[in-house]
Formats: sequence, C-alpha cells, structure tokens
Amino acid sequence: MSIISNLFGGEILDPFLSMINKCPVLNTPTDWKETPEAHVFVADLPGLKKEEVKVEVDHDRDGNHKVLQISGERKNEEVDKDDKNKNNEKWHRVERCRGKFFRRFRLPENAKVDEIKASVENGVLTVTIPKKEVKKLERKVVPIEGK
Repeated sequence: MSIISNLFGGEILDPFLSMINKCPVLNTPTDWKETPEAHVFVADLPGLKKEEVKVEVDHDRDGNHKVLQISGERKNEEVDKDDKNKNNEKWHRVERCRGKFFRRFRLPENAKVDEIKASVENGVLTVTIPKKEVKKLERKVVPIEGK
C-alpha cells in the first residue's frame, strides 16, 4: 500500500507516518519565510495558550550562532481506554498528540534578536525577527612579491 493511499484512506501502515502521529516535534509544523524586512516563523500549536509556550533565543553548542527555540507542552489528560473515569466516560480513541515539544532554528547573521516579537492567535504562533544589514567582506587584492 502506498503512502498516498495511506493518507487518503485505510489504516496508516507506513512506519514514518506512524512516527509523525506519535512524535510531538513532528506534530509541531513550523514554516520559516524571509521577507525583505524580517524572518517570520509560523508554528501550528492547536489548543495551546500563550502561557504554555516558550520562545527563547539561545546559542548553539559551539556558541557561535544564535538559535531560536520554541518549546512547550501539550498536557496529558488522564486517559484510560479500558476503565471508565469519575464522570462515567469511556475513551474510544486517543489520537491527538500530547507531551513536550521542542523546536530549534539556527538564525542567520542578519537577525536582530533584540527586537523579536511573538504572538499567538487561533492556535498559531508567529515569531517575527527583524533583519539588520550585514556588511559583506570587501575583496582585497594582495600584492605578490618577487620576480
């Protein structure tokens, strides 16, 4: 069975697609676009409030580059498919992703990290990082000595 047929009908048998459904990071899709003025990150975080999401700028392991970090947690409800809970409810299916998520993006040199803005609306996080002009190295001609 092909991936396409798995997506549009039938049970998901593909291990990669099955992993996407279980992994919080892969279930936090994030777009990154660059405009003339800024780098814009847009992440789908359905059901999360702004208090449940953290946006930070840190350094990579080497300390040479700045990194945008988006993290948070989709809280776990008490789910027990076999037993009824206090409200006489019975779970039949649990598919929504729960757990911690953590995304990191290495920022380019032209990111103005002191002017980052973030907002959440209808479960969509938008992080805007203005750009600064980066001076390009000038070409230098080195004179060659000798005959």
